[in-house]
Amino acid sequence: MKVTKLLLMILGTGFFFISCEKEEAPSSMEASAEDFQEKISKEDLQLISSLHFNSKDAEIIDLLLPDGSTEKTFLIEGDILLNREQLNNMSSNNITSKQYRTYNLVSNYRNVNVIGYTGGSGQGLTSKQKTALQWTIDNYNALNIGLNFTLTFGTNYSAYDIVVYQNPNGQAGGVAGFPSGGNPYKYVQIYSGMEAYDTNTNEHVITHEIGHSVGLRHTDWFSRQSCGQSGEAAGSDGAVHIPGTPTGYDANSIMLACFSASEDGEFGYYDRVALEYLY
Repeated sequence: MKVTKLLLMILGTGFFFISCEKEEAPSSMEASAEDFQEKISKEDLQLISSLHFNSKDAEIIDLLLPDGSTEKTFLIEGDILLNREQLNNMSSNNITSKQYRTYNLVSNYRNVNVIGYTGGSGQGLTSKQKTALQWTIDNYNALNIGLNFTLTFGTNYSAYDIVVYQNPNGQAGGVAGFPSGGNPYKYVQIYSGMEAYDTNTNEHVITHEIGHSVGLRHTDWFSRQSCGQSGEAAGSDGAVHIPGTPTGYDANSIMLACFSASEDGEFGYYDRVALEYLY
């Protein structure tokens, strides 16, 4: 989802409202073609492709953490983060069946403790984002699944399973990763440009990114139809079809690669089927 994550384009005086979940990386993170080849080896690109992720716009970025520090990580498909260890450990040999999930799921515990970060330096959630996060957690807890989400707000995030915070980059969208070692992905980042969208669309983006954190990948990973694209590599490795859900395009899924400004923030029918099957 590097392909313009929530690509928020200004056309004249209006917004172009078809956006991917992640926007273009900030200019400070952009790399020239030469730098790109130096940063990501041919072997890494082949590994990414073998897991049936779109490697075309993969890059290595400095992931901003809530305390202001950064760490190097792979950014794939615009809003999916994988560190070196995760990339190396994601094997395509564990597929048991052919929305889609990864083969990385939350398995270590049933209670997921979430904190909405309220610290300074532009990384604390806005009032709108905090409301959207509360709606998101309410929606997850309304599902008939074995995971229970608890939410608090504050700054001491180290002990929490998921921390949702803002990146003050002015872009629209968000970014997260997949579970690792049975734990949900910890850092769910919401871009500050989401303040230009309503609460429901913020809810959509937060729900989408937490979906990645518990193991869901893009519903249209095979075509990126929601982004007006086509031709993404198809296959079952790393994109395990969840029984009871469509194998084709599901226009109502919250896990589509791109979104619009008119989202209602709610799970689609098959999103609920998928999560209730998995958990």
